[in-house]
Amino acid sequence: MEAIILLGHGSRITEANKTLKQMALLVKELGNVSIVETAFLQFIKPDFFDAISACVLKGVKKIIIHPYLLYKGRHFEEDITEMITDARRKYPEIEFVLTEPLGVHKNIARVVLERAKKDIKPVKILKASEIEEKSFELITEEMDKINFREINFRDIELPIVKRVIHASGDFEFAENMRFHPEAVETGIKAIKKGMNILVDVEMVKAGINKKLLEKWGGKVICGMENGKWKMENDNKTKTEIGIEIAVRENNNIGIVAIGNAPTALYRAMKLIRNGIFKPELVIGVPVGFVNAVESKEVLLHMKYPFITSLGRKGGSPIAAAIVNALLKIAEEGGGDR
Repeated sequence: MEAIILLGHGSRITEANKTLKQMALLVKELGNVSIVETAFLQFIKPDFFDAISACVLKGVKKIIIHPYLLYKGRHFEEDITEMITDARRKYPEIEFVLTEPLGVHKNIARVVLERAKKDIKPVKILKASEIEEKSFELITEEMDKINFREINFRDIELPIVKRVIHASGDFEFAENMRFHPEAVETGIKAIKKGMNILVDVEMVKAGINKKLLEKWGGKVICGMENGKWKMENDNKTKTEIGIEIAVRENNNIGIVAIGNAPTALYRAMKLIRNGIFKPELVIGVPVGFVNAVESKEVLLHMKYPFITSLGRKGGSPIAAAIVNALLKIAEEGGGDR
């Protein structure tokens, strides 16, 4: 038995996400496919791993993943391929097939021409700042209703939790995020000292507000960006090698932000343990089935400042959101003791 997973980007707007579910119904009907699941890369559930689990529970032996994206961007080249690698390790008995994204196709061109001929009513376009302001108002309202169980966030931690929820559309982060008591203050101190931020993949770098960081004199460093990791002949993952190269070539790293690879988090913690470098703060929120949970559990018991999230959830957008929240707090003058 086989299944198809339509993997979309995801939106903070609920109505927008319904489009993918409607497409899944069409695929199921037109293709006579018994199982068609939907998943989103960010902002909303179900995520990729939720969809995989649903297929496994239904006894599927072959899963075809179709990125419902227009072209091969960073999500396709980095995030999706990494997630499928994790899934293959978790479920070696299942065959995973990744299709091309939508790309260039005559049928898509026909749809464009069809839409262009229709009378389109003008739509009121909200400014980005207006959308963000309204989103945070809604997040605050929802959080007020949530029982935080045993977790009591400090006032300075709440903006970080809210920005993570804003980036993911997932209120479970209000329960699974964890902060070292000095994490926020030391992170802001590092930013204001003009220290650099080391990330594991380009997607984290792309999501960080570099203008705010550059205001303090810092920059974002990614060991993957210059391709030097390809020159290293070692039995390590490319993200591990990238972390080692970045640490070797930079002596002003104040914050480490890992959003994709558990191996990169393990490597960073090992380098810290061995005294190779000493960042002010480690943000560890890798995502996936293999070692993501375990690596964050290890970080949770470190004595140095950290920010993490329990469980499988995390990802590049989450790591970037945490950094951006710290930058925003620094800009507004918070975090000073």
